Amino acid sequence: MKTLLINGYVALPTEVIQADVLLDAGKISTIGQNLQDQINGADQVIDLAGQVLAPGLIDLHVHFRQPGFTDKETVRTGSLAAAHGGFTTVCAMPNLEPVPDNVEQFKKMLVLNHDDGVVHIKQYATITMNRVAGQLVDFQELKNAGAFGFSNDGSGIQTAKEMYDAMQAAQAVALPICAHVEDAALKGNGVMNAGPVADKLGLPGIPTISETAQLARDLVLAAETGVHYHVCHVSTAQSVDLIRRAKAAGVRVTAEVSPHHLFLDETMITYDNPMLKMNPPLRRPEDRQALLNGLLDGTIDLIATDHAPHTAAEKTGSMLTAAFGITGLETSFAECYTHLVRPGICTLTQLLQWMSLKPAQLFNLQGAGKIAVGQTADLVILNLAQPYEIKVEDMQSKGKNSPFIGEQVYGQVVMTIVAGKIVYQQHQASTTR
Repeated sequence: MKTLLINGYVALPTEVIQADVLLDAGKISTIGQNLQDQINGADQVIDLAGQVLAPGLIDLHVHFRQPGFTDKETVRTGSLAAAHGGFTTVCAMPNLEPVPDNVEQFKKMLVLNHDDGVVHIKQYATITMNRVAGQLVDFQELKNAGAFGFSNDGSGIQTAKEMYDAMQAAQAVALPICAHVEDAALKGNGVMNAGPVADKLGLPGIPTISETAQLARDLVLAAETGVHYHVCHVSTAQSVDLIRRAKAAGVRVTAEVSPHHLFLDETMITYDNPMLKMNPPLRRPEDRQALLNGLLDGTIDLIATDHAPHTAAEKTGSMLTAAFGITGLETSFAECYTHLVRPGICTLTQLLQWMSLKPAQLFNLQGAGKIAVGQTADLVILNLAQPYEIKVEDMQSKGKNSPFIGEQVYGQVVMTIVAGKIVYQQHQASTTR
């Protein structure tokens, strides 16, 4: 099937140009000026009407909750949310029930992801059996089964010996360790960032050292083992500094930041508000600025959502009892475009590098992350000119736990295309044939 996209702008890896794009058999076959002469040979024509055609976004960190927690999300609803947010590839964390910590269960996850997903879904395996301390998984067997990487996300690895052994095993099979860095004893029963805001609200705090102490340990171990060590959802200024120094020393470390840590901080928690309970917690304004600085100078490599849907009941009441987590797939690009690109903090090209090109490059996602002839036709059409409101009723995810609901933003996804097939389309998108 041939699809021709005309009358728009195309976001290439280093620039945005006015061009038309021809797709053929699920791949990008031609990028050029005035391809309208090929309309008669196209099965479908999409009029971009001056909008931007960008590479499909990539999210290295999502939770789809199935199996085990389908009241929160399913592979189907999570992947529909991804498509609505412009994501064509997502990487799903393994904190599920049963846990994909063995080949049999892992292969079941791959089948589920393939059969129910509308976007490409890469699957993490766990680092330890059942995501608890004591026994590492079989790294080689899980790689052979198709594991994208290894993570115990939601839980930090509590002993240096277990993390050291895991890093050696991951390095031996040339796959990354993606770490939720958190010392459980230091975190205690905290529900938000430790400090004067928590004290004022009478809520137990989570100190920054619960993140940084374990991160410092892991960076030493990563230097020793040579593993690709990826830091999930960085939240503190000290963490940024530790990663910056480790990179300068040649440690093979990459890092992600989530939009909520870029655009929200503890000063916005003015009452006991469970919608602002997340892990790691929202930190100080100076931490938020350090995260942005780290993103701009390359210390932090990319943006990932940590999409964590919950039921309405789990996100009501007090932060003392509510679940940690915030959804992000359907708000991420718009939040970043509105608060980073429109004010001139970064360019659209930079944002797309953080949300597409760099994840593909750093995690060896072949055929993804850029618009180029021969690439898989994983694409998103973006309306950057018109503001819109983030509304609950528009969300495809089961989880509505987002403090961004009701905000006026820019950067609306008009259409998402996966391997040449339209998987999300706004009603007013213009297509013919």
